[in-house]
Amino acid sequence: MANATDNLDAGVARQERLHLMINRAAGWLDALGLAWITPILKIAAGDNPREQFSELRRVLVIPLIGIGIFLLAWGVLAPRVETSLGAVPGPAQVWEQAVNLWEDHKAEREKEAAFYERLEARNAKLAEEGKHDMIKMRAYTGKPTYFDQIVTSLLTVGLGFLIATLIAVPLGIASGLSKTFSGAINPLIQIFKPVSPLAWLPIVTMVVSALYLDPSDALPKSLVISAVTVTLCSLWPTLINTALGVASIDKDLVNVGKVLQLSTPTTIRKLVLPSALPLIFTGLRLSLGVGWMVLIAAEMLAQNPGLGKFVWDEFQNGSSSSLARIMVAVLTIGVIGFMLDRIMYALQSAFTFSANR
Repeated sequence: MANATDNLDAGVARQERLHLMINRAAGWLDALGLAWITPILKIAAGDNPREQFSELRRVLVIPLIGIGIFLLAWGVLAPRVETSLGAVPGPAQVWEQAVNLWEDHKAEREKEAAFYERLEARNAKLAEEGKHDMIKMRAYTGKPTYFDQIVTSLLTVGLGFLIATLIAVPLGIASGLSKTFSGAINPLIQIFKPVSPLAWLPIVTMVVSALYLDPSDALPKSLVISAVTVTLCSLWPTLINTALGVASIDKDLVNVGKVLQLSTPTTIRKLVLPSALPLIFTGLRLSLGVGWMVLIAAEMLAQNPGLGKFVWDEFQNGSSSSLARIMVAVLTIGVIGFMLDRIMYALQSAFTFSANR
């Protein structure tokens, strides 16, 4: 009887530990956009199936129904709209072009691998013949594929976002701590915040061309122009939210820092940043979203290899598959934007865990 009771207690303890682990993982799954996994785990752990199926319907089934209705409406209505490039492609045609772009990417990578194999064989033969002075290493110069352009866009927005963060966070902290500094910088924020990237781009192009005289292969001039344009349009949400977060911290904390005679850097690091971090991350999420939207227009006009240039090239191409490929790019931009937001939200959850608790 005692053994049966002990086994029952051990089983209950295991069940409690399992539920605790699932509850801890639920926050991360929600931050990553995978909240539908939590009800499945709870059902597997022995929770009330009816309650969890209700939650699963809310977080998975209903969104899938919404997507299904959208795809159905798209498939029915698209063929009825005629453009200069033909009828608007439906989901099937767009998926076909997505597959074609993937096949093109694989074919280009195979060409690249074959090129380097031939180059290696040639250099090895020259080495055997003692003609070391004729050995050369060449880089493959094939055209960038669709997936290469996605990587370029991500690098560009990442660079612009990094520069914007390095500028906006210190300025926001200074603005939140000093009413004088805030009063001086606020008019500039109100003037420059609404400026379109299309207005910034010619100015940025001329300034970068004048200052960046020796561009490297890793940072071509067109990429820098796009990244700086992203910076100028995306730094404002971070600056404003950082200033708001710093200005709204508990005044008692600031007074404690004064009583302890903490230096300004120590006060910022120990008192200001931990309190303002949730709003700073909110600003960072908004800035990244703005930067990703701005990037496409900047790439189009700067002709920087990326998704924006891909869209523009397909529009200029005017082939029967161009419209479907443009729609592939539109969906790609949307999915990547969603993923970037989820990543930032996950980082916010990680760095502001104590505040969220």
